[in-house]
Amino acid sequence: MKRLCKTLGVARSNIVERTKNPRKPRGHYVKPDDTWLLPLIRELVDERPTYGYRRIHALLQRRLRVEGKPAVNHKRIYRLMKQHGLLLAKHTGKRTVRPHDGKVVTLKSNLRWCSDAFEIPCWNGEVVRVVFSLDCCDREVMNHVAASGWINAEMVRDLMMQTMERRFGAVDKLPHKIEWLSDNGKYYLAHETVRFAQNIDLIPCSTPAHSPQSNGMAEAFVKTFKRDYVYVNDLPDARTVMAQLPKWFEDYNEHHPHKGLKMHSPREYIRCYSHENRCPVL
Repeated sequence: MKRLCKTLGVARSNIVERTKNPRKPRGHYVKPDDTWLLPLIRELVDERPTYGYRRIHALLQRRLRVEGKPAVNHKRIYRLMKQHGLLLAKHTGKRTVRPHDGKVVTLKSNLRWCSDAFEIPCWNGEVVRVVFSLDCCDREVMNHVAASGWINAEMVRDLMMQTMERRFGAVDKLPHKIEWLSDNGKYYLAHETVRFAQNIDLIPCSTPAHSPQSNGMAEAFVKTFKRDYVYVNDLPDARTVMAQLPKWFEDYNEHHPHKGLKMHSPREYIRCYSHENRCPVL
């Protein structure tokens, strides 16, 4: 025993003690008031099955704040969700790393708006195509246009006008120049669309070819929207999907926590910081 312990570099007294009194396996750490917290977490997870523990924590904090209860640490939420099998599966895919030195996000609202389009395939074979506009500071989806056919330049021009009216009311031109960031879709690059954008003081900016990171905020929103809204709802036909789109966008703006907004939703962020210069949203 002496020679073995010397070779392994451990104390003989420790080995003897552990042989006589084997340690019992440590169980889960439990707090007495976990009983009232767990049902709230389960309710939120059932309502938002695609949310991880950080977004569940943000929603729970809002609820506790309204009810006048003390805040809860996010590590405690992680512990409870892990103990009861409520965590999401870890991402195991590999991401291709592409160099991108620029920044899409802005420090103030109404300096850069980004736009993109995506498709929602329905169960009956129909396809709903959506084009939207997003502020690169507060992440609010200001407006969207949807159709069961193809997107055209007229829809994009309507989106530009509706976005301007959403932020600044019924005006003919923007009060200052704002960048309009998009990919190289033909409906964005059409001469009529570019001319219309310039007439209302938008500055059309298109991304370089094969560089989706240049419009990364819009690309990330599409992924989030499909994961949290499209894939967890019924999609029987185009008419049903188009009827649900306004509700989904409104829920995103009002309730979806965003890491870049300190876990606030876009509208919550606007309400919290509208009095500061960095978020001058009307």
